[in-house]
Amino acid sequence: MKINDVHQGIHKNRKRLRIGRGPGSGRGKTSGRGHKGQGQLAGWSAPGLFEGARMPLIRQIPKRGFHNQHGRIVTCINVDDLEARFPAGSDVNPETLRTIGLAKGIWDSVKILGEGSITKPLKVSAHHFSAQAREKILAAGGTVTDIAGPAPVVKRQKKVSRKKPAAQ
Repeated sequence: MKINDVHQGIHKNRKRLRIGRGPGSGRGKTSGRGHKGQGQLAGWSAPGLFEGARMPLIRQIPKRGFHNQHGRIVTCINVDDLEARFPAGSDVNPETLRTIGLAKGIWDSVKILGEGSITKPLKVSAHHFSAQAREKILAAGGTVTDIAGPAPVVKRQKKVSRKKPAAQ
């Protein structure tokens, strides 16, 4: 082997294909676009997940369950998670829960549940507390503060139809 053979066959920049330059080029006539149809036109590409004439997969799979568009999403956190993540005397609120990684994703309110035990006195602020969680936090010497959550959804009242008096 010689020094000039070391990089033989390694092409860092692929040579540009010259398409539409006759049948001898290997990409002549239709330039790799097949015969007829809209696919041969410039700028055309199939939409993502396009399956042609068949029924799309997303429409083959049945719908399941009920999806409430106006439902509130509540993230739940247990007192043993607070015990593990926060030092004694610290403030626990939805913002600190999000920054520490306990309340992830999208949610409307935070609920503290009573699973596990807690020994540190913490100042906990949340939208909801279970009775057991409230009891355990207070027993450990902490404080519990309820945060006003999003306003409840008020159902629209039906319009009262006023009948016109009968013509006499």
